[in-house]
Amino acid sequence: MSVLTIQGLTKRYGKITAVDNLDLEVEKGMSFGILGPNGSGKTTALGVILGIIHQNAGTFSWFDGQYGAWHRHHIGALLETPNFYPYLNAVDNLQLIAHIRRVEKPRIDYLLELVNLYHRRTSKFRTFSLGMKQRLAIAAAMIGDPEVLIFDEPTNGLDPQGIAEVRQTLQEIAGMGKTIIMASHILDEVEKVCSHVAIIKNGKMLASGTVGAIISDDMLVEMAAADLPLLKSAMGQHPAVRRIDEEGDKLTLYLSEEVPPAELNKMAFEQGLSLSHLRVVKKSLESEFLEITGRADGN
Repeated sequence: MSVLTIQGLTKRYGKITAVDNLDLEVEKGMSFGILGPNGSGKTTALGVILGIIHQNAGTFSWFDGQYGAWHRHHIGALLETPNFYPYLNAVDNLQLIAHIRRVEKPRIDYLLELVNLYHRRTSKFRTFSLGMKQRLAIAAAMIGDPEVLIFDEPTNGLDPQGIAEVRQTLQEIAGMGKTIIMASHILDEVEKVCSHVAIIKNGKMLASGTVGAIISDDMLVEMAAADLPLLKSAMGQHPAVRRIDEEGDKLTLYLSEEVPPAELNKMAFEQGLSLSHLRVVKKSLESEFLEITGRADGN
């Protein structure tokens, strides 16, 4: 089942096109990351699909139209900085939100346990750390047991501990089978939380698919020797070497299949080369993201 379908979505602010002819589809149960640098149009796109911002062109639909105009009741969202009453405790703040949303049995204790805040349920909001405030906001987004949860930069401004805590909470929610749509400029977060990703820049879609498909299957190997041109020529003879990049005093080999490092070392030795550096590198979403956005700039 398609949870969200976006077709040709465009939003302009004067001469600036924040979202440019965006097509996107999110299926039920996906953890979908919208990845892009700051100013790429992520928050604007989320604002449009939540009905906060009106688009200039294009369409979007939720749940294949199953709920009609009531689709918003099946979506929980956390956009920008969470706002709660500072003088109320965690339970009272969540009860107030449940009342506004007309949720009769909000399961507040369960939600506070889920986000690891049950032990602070009677503490006033103003005493919470940034990470705790963000986790309370995640609990608030889950009131009413929505099918879809939308998070915009959920770890923004947090320290490493806060980032780890929020990430763990999101992973647990994804494990429950909820559909998650998360916008972020933090590559590591998307790679660790999301199963699918769309990379956007300047409002344009650059790539989309599973995280595994976006990340190249190439095996990357870093190598170095005193005679770098000779090493590059020698390694280029291996049938699995698809590409060789030269940066500073090192080569990066892109291999279409796994090759034992010892085999590469032997090839270099047979050419009279003694390697000063040999390291197998896991290609991360970061390297792929930089490569894709670099290509978009014409670099």
